[in-house]
Amino acid sequence: MCGRFTLTQDRKAIIDDLDVAEWEAAAEHRPRFNVAPTQPALTLTGSGAAPGSHRVVHEMRWGLVPGWAADPSTASKRINARAETLVEKPSFRNLVPRRRCVVVADGFFEWQRSAAGAQPYYIHTPGRALLPMAGLWDRWKGPGGEVLTTFTIVTTAASNGISWLHDRMPAILERGELDGWLDTERVPVEDAMALIKPFAGALEIEPVSKLVNSPRYDSAEVIRRVEPEPAVQGSLDFSGGCSSPPTRPE
Repeated sequence: MCGRFTLTQDRKAIIDDLDVAEWEAAAEHRPRFNVAPTQPALTLTGSGAAPGSHRVVHEMRWGLVPGWAADPSTASKRINARAETLVEKPSFRNLVPRRRCVVVADGFFEWQRSAAGAQPYYIHTPGRALLPMAGLWDRWKGPGGEVLTTFTIVTTAASNGISWLHDRMPAILERGELDGWLDTERVPVEDAMALIKPFAGALEIEPVSKLVNSPRYDSAEVIRRVEPEPAVQGSLDFSGGCSSPPTRPE
């Protein structure tokens, strides 16, 4: 599961790295060190209107609200979507063929419980490169005409490098796989779903400040490496784990 993530890179780096054709999000983008459920975040969609890749950055709210939902109150229950049941669940199955997106991130957090409480860990590549995550999106229209565009992060089994911490992780896509996930016009569901697998690249796992537990904190201090408390360091419980902050924001 993924309950928090980061996007610390600036707009130019995102555009250059992901070969972005259009930026439809807010012009001003600031680094994010603690993106929490129900908050806005950057996503990438593909368009078949132009030859080849035509990638567009949008701003959507994290926590999927299906278009058929009566109201948006259950969004926090759909921040993640398990890949194994993606084409079965009513909230997601109709989105896989037509509303696939990439969540723009460069790291994510998991928590490990022990006698000392829940210790957060920050997971990123050695060079802190972007980690594009497979996602789904939908648009909800309220009775008063309000429109809400939301997304969920697809999760898969954890890679060997982080399975000691948690058994799930975001479905991270390689650069050459982005079009295969984004192009809903030319890439069928079966081929797109074949891209969802544990990440094979190198990842670093660092214990960080418990400031991340509160969405009020969104600065570089959140990802500052710390020494785990002695009780945590000596008595980690690898059998289960905590997949989200001790207190999840609504």
